[in-house]
Amino acid sequence: MLISPPLSLYIHIPWCVEKCPYCDFNSHALKHDIPEQDYIRQLLRDLDADITRFNLQQRPLHSIFIGGGTPSLFSAPAIAQLLEQVLQRFQHHADIEITLEANPGTIEAEKFIGFFNGGVSRLSVGVQSFESEKLIKLGRIHDSQQAKTAAKLANECGVSSFNLDLMHGLPEQSVEHALDDLKTAISLNPTHISWYQLTIEPNTAFHSRPPTLPQDEVLWHIQDQGIELLTQAGYQQYEISAFSQKGYQCQHNLNYWQFGDYLGIGCGAHGKITDTKSQQIFRTVKVKHPKGYLDTRRAALDKLHTVSAEELPFEYLMNRLRLFSGFTLDEYQAYTGLSSTTIVPTLQQAADKNLMQFDNNRWSVSKLGHRYLNDLLAMFL
Repeated sequence: MLISPPLSLYIHIPWCVEKCPYCDFNSHALKHDIPEQDYIRQLLRDLDADITRFNLQQRPLHSIFIGGGTPSLFSAPAIAQLLEQVLQRFQHHADIEITLEANPGTIEAEKFIGFFNGGVSRLSVGVQSFESEKLIKLGRIHDSQQAKTAAKLANECGVSSFNLDLMHGLPEQSVEHALDDLKTAISLNPTHISWYQLTIEPNTAFHSRPPTLPQDEVLWHIQDQGIELLTQAGYQQYEISAFSQKGYQCQHNLNYWQFGDYLGIGCGAHGKITDTKSQQIFRTVKVKHPKGYLDTRRAALDKLHTVSAEELPFEYLMNRLRLFSGFTLDEYQAYTGLSSTTIVPTLQQAADKNLMQFDNNRWSVSKLGHRYLNDLLAMFL
């Protein structure tokens, strides 16, 4: 039997100052002023439609994440207005985690304080690198000093925690330079660091004109030495690219990786909802382009998909195997509605190849499995 997992809300704000050459997210370079009020009205219209569609009036809200794009382009009063309206629609804890992504090139002290006063409890600052030369190659609009200043402001504005987004494996990056970036990030004392490797995605400028990236051997050294550096600094790796100080794991992202539910509102936003009455899991996709999304004559919903029983094992494990804590077969059954027999034979095959391990009633990915995670996931297709 399917249970109702925690319910989160993702809000997508699609505008950026410039489109970064590596970015495959649904983001659009800003050509005019942001239509804040029109967009907020559509977001709330979108949210109300989802609440009605999936009968969510009585489900409490676990967390909120405002991503993009560059949400920090919105004014602090607009973010406060949006959050006030959203929270009126749900039961929630007083200390609900509310994250907002921020670009160092779009903020100043008063704006961060305004976001905090408006209800944001966690900031995620996209620095990507502290090397100005690398930032230019990545198409970022900020420089090294702005990145450091943004981290300092995030630490001082009142939010309970903040994350630094940092990339490695950058064009022509050495092990030494990658670790220097990491050391700088650690010195700024974020409660959370998202440290992930640059990958070349389809439909990006980097895909059309690929830069020279480090060789695999260099990438392995960066990864191994970087994880050791973070561990020594007191950061716990709880997910492939997520490291936190004790007690500061991102609750919103944890809910994704644990196969929880989430509403996705805004341009191109994705959602996943469990309906215990029909014993089905649905995925939603909203209208992608701002012009279409802002058109009041059409619905925000673009696609509604029922996840089949054949798709569920891979969907569950694609998320859950990113976590170092692993999972139990009881959790698998509760979150998918499927019998554990649908994955146990493959789990055992993976264990025989030293890609998975079973301990204290939990299945988790081995150190070798993390290195070959794509190959491991492919076993469940």
